[in-house]
Amino acid sequence: MATDLDRPYGCTAKPSSLLNSIVMSIANMAEKMLVSTSSSKAENTEKWKLTDHLRFMVMLISWLMLWVLRFFMDLFSCSMISPPDYHLGGSSTVRRFQLSPYSSSATGEALPSSGSSLDLILRNRVDVDGLAVKALVKALTHVLALLNEIPASSRKYQYTMAMADQIMEDNARHGHSALLHVNRLALASSFTRTSALLYRCLQVQTSPSGDYGDSWHLRAIKAIPFGSCIASYMKAITMCLNAAFSWFDTATTHFQRRDYNVEPDMMAEKLAQELLWVTNKLRCYGGVNEALVQWSLASGLASLSLNASPRVQGSVVKISAFLFRELTRKDLEIARQVKFRLLVLWTPLFCHASNGHAYPILTSFQKAEIERAMDEVISNFPAMEQELILTTWLENYAVSVSDWPNLGLAYDRWCQSTREMVHH
Repeated sequence: MATDLDRPYGCTAKPSSLLNSIVMSIANMAEKMLVSTSSSKAENTEKWKLTDHLRFMVMLISWLMLWVLRFFMDLFSCSMISPPDYHLGGSSTVRRFQLSPYSSSATGEALPSSGSSLDLILRNRVDVDGLAVKALVKALTHVLALLNEIPASSRKYQYTMAMADQIMEDNARHGHSALLHVNRLALASSFTRTSALLYRCLQVQTSPSGDYGDSWHLRAIKAIPFGSCIASYMKAITMCLNAAFSWFDTATTHFQRRDYNVEPDMMAEKLAQELLWVTNKLRCYGGVNEALVQWSLASGLASLSLNASPRVQGSVVKISAFLFRELTRKDLEIARQVKFRLLVLWTPLFCHASNGHAYPILTSFQKAEIERAMDEVISNFPAMEQELILTTWLENYAVSVSDWPNLGLAYDRWCQSTREMVHH
């Protein structure tokens, strides 16, 4: 019975007789060699040589490996042989499906294999869909990565951006959830990559020589006699090494590529504009939550943006303002810690960033809208977190030349609520 049931599915209970005989003959031969070697050495009272030990170990390992091979052959014998019923050529199961639906053979014999065939077809369809989604994600991610490398002055830059736009629009036009997920995955990856490149570029601009002041070990050396001379030599060596490492990092991150010859400040401006473009695309395709999380963790980029060029600051301010407006959306679930980190990290940039020399970064209406959004988000925090956010704002707002953002009403409301807590 088992043999009859196995044949229609192209599966046998045991491996072929030829393969079985080969394995068993080799195993028996190895076993005889082991027995003869161990018996001969047992009769001999001399110590084993190194070659004897090696030969014995080789025979033992070969004997064990053969039996392991036999075990796996018995275990996976059915899966190693492909079922012929699922091939496109004629088979017994396919012929049974081609019979008349009113015949007993079509209704009685085809039903057991039809369920298995349907399951395999559905499983293959899922595998094909998964491979197609991965291929589209890789293609779109590659196109978006090329945008970071191609200079904006190249005529192929707009062509590459238009290609990325076309791919995302075609995916959205079909309306399939998997295709929309392709856009979100590729854009989230591009957001991560572009923000990291922008951070490295600003890092090269702000400290090209790697001089960050005296570290603790240099200060300790200066405290000992003649330590100032030793510390100066060590500082010079450290600066040279940092400059070399910085140059190497710059060369490997495409900031000063010989083929493009792009300056770091121009590259930073280009990357900031691309990051703004990616942020808008994430909003269009429902992936802004990923941008919010990543932007709330970009503490290094927020710090370096304070000393960036006005054009770079303009793009970064627009990104932050765009994401701040998303914090008040009712249909978007955003963690409270994400909102808190966003306000603490990027409020100082609003206070210190240049508002644009040739043109304003934000209009008066946009500034008022962002102030209302910040005030609404701050009011929903506990008193302790409100204090941290408003203290950070006041420390930067009081020493800046800008009058925006003015969170005085939120500060007064927090003071009043704190007084009421003391009164109660």
